[in-house]
Amino acid sequence: MSDDDLSALWLKQWPECPPLAEELPHAYHDRWVRFHSLPESQRYPDRDAEYDIVLHRYNVVLDGLFRGQEVRIVTADWSNGLEPPDLSERHAHWHPGARYWTSVRTEGDETEPAFDIYAHLYVSRMPWRAGSIDDLLRAVADDETNRVMITSLSFDKIHHPYDGGADVLLPTTRERDATRHQHIDWLPGQPLGF
Repeated sequence: MSDDDLSALWLKQWPECPPLAEELPHAYHDRWVRFHSLPESQRYPDRDAEYDIVLHRYNVVLDGLFRGQEVRIVTADWSNGLEPPDLSERHAHWHPGARYWTSVRTEGDETEPAFDIYAHLYVSRMPWRAGSIDDLLRAVADDETNRVMITSLSFDKIHHPYDGGADVLLPTTRERDATRHQHIDWLPGQPLGF
């Protein structure tokens, strides 16, 4: 699928947001749920047993969303220019088979382009299998990378792991509520769900 087709697919599902996962919960609050990756909202794992919990929670939710399906993996790199940098060895390790998709301006000053920051998005496609992206998920849990998305091929379902949890966006409020109910013990304690 061409990059234009991917961008058109994204726009069809999420017309209010560029493909930046952290913006989706604000624009599509009615289709979003957040899960914490450790008990008592602990943000970072410090022991092997805690990494096991983090990876278990990520994989259980992902398996519920994508079991038996193909997924897209979207990862990001950053620079001060529109031209994407070459993938680092670490990024290539976390995201094998990644190819450049698009760049999105994330920060800057309209009058000072030298201060612009761009997220360069890379994408791949694979059959979903629990445990298959644990290296990437562990890098996310350690805040070594961010802006990762695991999505359906049509982009209508998104799992955005971050250091401390995962945001999930689904096609309808009803599907969001069903997923929330399956993992009620992993929900944040704050009333707004953050």
